[in-house]
Amino acid sequence: MLKGISPLLSPELLSVLYRMGHGDEIILADAHFPGESFNNRVLRADGLCVPDLLEAILPLLELDAYVKAPLIMMQAVEGDVLDSNVEASYLHVIHKTNPTVAPIERIDRFAFYERTKEAFAVVMTGETAKYGNIILKKGVTPVG
Repeated sequence: MLKGISPLLSPELLSVLYRMGHGDEIILADAHFPGESFNNRVLRADGLCVPDLLEAILPLLELDAYVKAPLIMMQAVEGDVLDSNVEASYLHVIHKTNPTVAPIERIDRFAFYERTKEAFAVVMTGETAKYGNIILKKGVTPVG
C-alpha cells in the first residue's frame, strides 16, 4: 500500500495509468460490457463501482484539456432510456478534481465499441448500472 494512493487501485491499474500517454483512452466498463471482445488489455476491478474508481483515479490522471470531450459515455439504444442518476453520480465525483471539465459526450453503442478497440485499456468493474461505461482521455500532466 502506498501513501496518498487509493487502495482501490491495483498495481496493474497503476501501471496502466502511468504508461498511458497524452490522448490515450481508458474505459471504465460496467459488468455487462464485452471488454474482452474488443480489447486485449483488460484489467479486472470486480466488486468496485465506477464512481469509486473515478474517485481513486482522477487525482492521479489529468484529463485532456485539448479536446472537446475528454469524457465519453454510451447513448441509450433506440427504445431504451438512460438513468440520469448514473451520469450525475459520475459527474459528482469528476467535479471534485475537474470542476471545469467539458460536459460528457454521448456516442452510439457501436461507435463506443470502436473506441474500445483503440483504447489503451479496459477496466471491467462490478458496476451494474445500465450504460455505466465511461471513457477517460488522458491529458498532459501539468508541471509543478
